[in-house]
Amino acid sequence: AGKVPAGEEHLPLFNDIAEVEFGIAEGAISYHTRIRFRNPDYGTTGRPHGVTDKRTIETTAGRVIFNNVWPKEMGFWNDKCSKSTIGSLILDCHKVAGHDETVLAIDRLKTLGYSFATVSGASMGLKDMIRPAEKDAEVAKARKAADEVQKQFQQGVITDGERHNKIVDIWSSTTEKVGDELYKTIDKNISPENKNPTELNPVYMFVDSKARGSKLQIRQLAGMRGLMAAPNGDIIERPITASFREGLSVLEYFISSHGARKGLADTALKTADAGYLTRKLVDVSQDVIITQEDCNTVNGIEVEAIVEGDEVKVSLGDRALGRTALYEIRDPKTDEVIVPANEIIDEDACARINKCGIEKVWIRSGLTCDAEHGMCAKCYGRDLSTGKEVEIGTAVGIIAAQSIGEPGTQLTMRTFHIGGTASATAKVPEIVLKNDGVAKFVDVRKVRNDEGREVVLNKNGTLEIYSKSGSKLDTYQLQMGTTLLVEDGAAVKKGQKVAVWDPHSVPVLSEAAGAIVFADFEEDVSVKTETDRATGAKTLVVLPTSESNLHPRIEIRDASGKMLDSHDVPTGAIVMVRDGMKATPGMLLAKTPREAAKTRDITGGLPRVAELFEARQPKDAAEIAKIEGEIEFDDNVRGKRCVKVVDKITGLVEEHLIPMGKQIVVFKGDHVKKGQQLTEGPVIPQEILEVSGPQELEKYLVNEVQQVYRLQGVEINDKHIEIIVRQMLRKVRITNPGDTDFLWGEQVTRQTFLKVNEEMMMEGRRPAEAQPALLGITKAALETDSFISAASFQDTTRVLTEAATMGRVDELRGFKENVILGHLIPGGTGFPLHRYLKLVPLCDAISD
Repeated sequence: AGKVPAGEEHLPLFNDIAEVEFGIAEGAISYHTRIRFRNPDYGTTGRPHGVTDKRTIETTAGRVIFNNVWPKEMGFWNDKCSKSTIGSLILDCHKVAGHDETVLAIDRLKTLGYSFATVSGASMGLKDMIRPAEKDAEVAKARKAADEVQKQFQQGVITDGERHNKIVDIWSSTTEKVGDELYKTIDKNISPENKNPTELNPVYMFVDSKARGSKLQIRQLAGMRGLMAAPNGDIIERPITASFREGLSVLEYFISSHGARKGLADTALKTADAGYLTRKLVDVSQDVIITQEDCNTVNGIEVEAIVEGDEVKVSLGDRALGRTALYEIRDPKTDEVIVPANEIIDEDACARINKCGIEKVWIRSGLTCDAEHGMCAKCYGRDLSTGKEVEIGTAVGIIAAQSIGEPGTQLTMRTFHIGGTASATAKVPEIVLKNDGVAKFVDVRKVRNDEGREVVLNKNGTLEIYSKSGSKLDTYQLQMGTTLLVEDGAAVKKGQKVAVWDPHSVPVLSEAAGAIVFADFEEDVSVKTETDRATGAKTLVVLPTSESNLHPRIEIRDASGKMLDSHDVPTGAIVMVRDGMKATPGMLLAKTPREAAKTRDITGGLPRVAELFEARQPKDAAEIAKIEGEIEFDDNVRGKRCVKVVDKITGLVEEHLIPMGKQIVVFKGDHVKKGQQLTEGPVIPQEILEVSGPQELEKYLVNEVQQVYRLQGVEINDKHIEIIVRQMLRKVRITNPGDTDFLWGEQVTRQTFLKVNEEMMMEGRRPAEAQPALLGITKAALETDSFISAASFQDTTRVLTEAATMGRVDELRGFKENVILGHLIPGGTGFPLHRYLKLVPLCDAISD
């Protein structure tokens, strides 16, 4: 609605919907005409929408008709309505007016939608794809910037890899800008042919209402296509500046066809993979049914907001919504109880959790549920389809499997819409504050350079912003080599730039002033001078050496020759200084170019999900620290680098031998925690289990799977993934049988293990010892308690032979085994608890 511009105060006034419909029928007003309307919410209370203190409201005729669909107690919704808004309106309606009224309202909404879709005739024409006026200037600016980068490369200031990355960054951000300008243009609907638009742009309506298409697709239609990816995933640095509306040149079309063809081929191949993944997931989790109200466990998991860089991707409230609180959740400022222990965390509680700045909450979870079979209602939380606590007999395992599998099939089919457009979103290499407050640096080693600025020397440092009252508002990660623009303890303002860094390389910085001395720099053995053919510029690059006695390093010595500082120079680094030069604190000695950006889409993502669920060893896996301590480097051993983690308190030392080509992400003197990565690459899940224990592994698997889906903009509730991970960690491996009948190395379910041990303790005999075992979903499905379920999945002959040999008994607890035998399924009304209920008449039949 908004304020009425001057000179337009004489808006027509209507009393009710009948008058509005009459006006439209007579042609006096249209659906988009601004009108004044008698306020149906005036003087009311308790309605979720609408204003209560005005007798009339400004709105449009269309909104009056739209509001007629909803029950009166909802209030008047006076705003635009997109797909997500309709979802939340239905939710409000369910809360305010109940189930039956909501069903009727949705039915009325459907009728209204179809009739107006027919009348509106909204369709998309070529002229609706308006070219943004700012496009030419933006493209010219980017071309100029790209030429500058090319010039820097020819002068030998930057390497070829950096040149490629910088050009990709320039064009990525330009494409984004053109996209934003285009969105503003079609919102206003102003084009050379249409100087004074009255109607809405249909393309804008389609995308803005979330009905079809995305900003990305619109950008390609009328903005510019941007960068494309080659078949191997590298980004081609020549951008496509044309849009589909303008038409592509032959060369642009040729570059484009890569992505489009790859997309179509992938789709055909990946649908089968996604279907197979779903089948495996269903098979592993089909016997997880809600079997009891409460398992009375005292365990749970700790959840926190998911933050990538400085952006909160998923707030803490959203992660905890619909889950059961393990302990009571209190407001840290007022100490008031927001949610009591063992109660469901609802929407209001989530809003309060987000508002009062709680960082972590403990919730009940399927991962820690102690139910002997299936799972309990408290640990599962709210049923996502009804919004109430989950009922006993619900097949939560199958729901979880389908919730994870379904987006997989959808996503693989969705790749080709975008047709290989490179999605390297340029990371902004600066920190701009979101709030006013006081800056505080934590775990930061820094040195002041000759410009008087402080430079960060280590990784893992953070900048924290505190409010005047002392509560923490934001945390920002600091990269190594970041130049700080504020001092520790300084008062800072919202929108202030406080730190900048080079996003294209990892630096090696000097910590002291003195003379530079090269050590172990042997031409063509440990270092090599490369001459660029195009520019003739010479650069000194460190080679991967297999010589165990050579450690290329840059030393800084004072006038007497005493060593002040020594830096190992990593393989692939480019040395930026010369032997004998004067060094100043914070000076750049060498830099390692960061990897050139490759595009990731779910086709890379679906195999990743399968890899995680199958608990496969990833290739090029990272080394992780087995103990907490400080990093030290030792002499090379058998052509491998030796990295030591030293625990200063206990004196424990853990050695890691790392192949030469691997990029080490820790530096001498860094403090590392147990399970922290020492090298680049994916982590082996079995190692996390061994080093950090099952809780950390569960957290890692849930977060990694979520990350793949989040990249595609798909939301999956954590509890689904937790159920699958729970099934993967059901078994334990016996390490010492004690006085039990278990065998060494035998795998048994955790429940059986605990039960047998309890019996042993009661009899005063020695209990068994075991380690948690991680099984991939295929293996877990084949090793379920039910051999009928396993045989119907894979390797039928082997499973049945084994079951017959061992004389196994099937308890028929899951769905599959009951379906195969033609029994009632143990879910819903067939759940044993409900099956034997008898209806008893409360009074005799009333005789006529």
